[in-house]
Amino acid sequence: MNNTYRFAVRDDAGLILDFIRRLAEYEKMSDDVVATEELLTEWIFDKNKAEVIFALDESGKEVGFALFFHNFSTFLGRAGVYLEDLFVLPEYRGKGYGKGLLKKLAQIAVERGCGRLDWSCLNWNKPSLDFYSSLGAAQLDEWVILRLTGDTLDNMAE
Repeated sequence: MNNTYRFAVRDDAGLILDFIRRLAEYEKMSDDVVATEELLTEWIFDKNKAEVIFALDESGKEVGFALFFHNFSTFLGRAGVYLEDLFVLPEYRGKGYGKGLLKKLAQIAVERGCGRLDWSCLNWNKPSLDFYSSLGAAQLDEWVILRLTGDTLDNMAE
């Protein structure tokens, strides 16, 4: 399969939000989505804090997306790529689009001189975990993800 990709542009904010909502529905987290087109435009295109690439089918339709940004490894002394979200429309799964998006992200990481590509996966999502393992991705069982949000974040900032 000869996959095609394109970077998102400002006019894609609605499409990005649609993919985010579909991912949230799949992950049973729809109530957690508070993003808007305006917020996505501000943070992705005005502040340049994240990037999005789309996987396209043969007709040019966007069938998958990956939202990513740069992080930094002090041990490596250079940036990495952190994949925040990867989603392929259900009717296009199993056709190489997810693997293609990860391959494209790996190429971006290498081209930019990054030292690694990281992402997280929900522990109940066995199909995705199996898929990632089949690509050679290692699960980092020794690390625990921690997070401050909402009031807890606000209280910590005081």
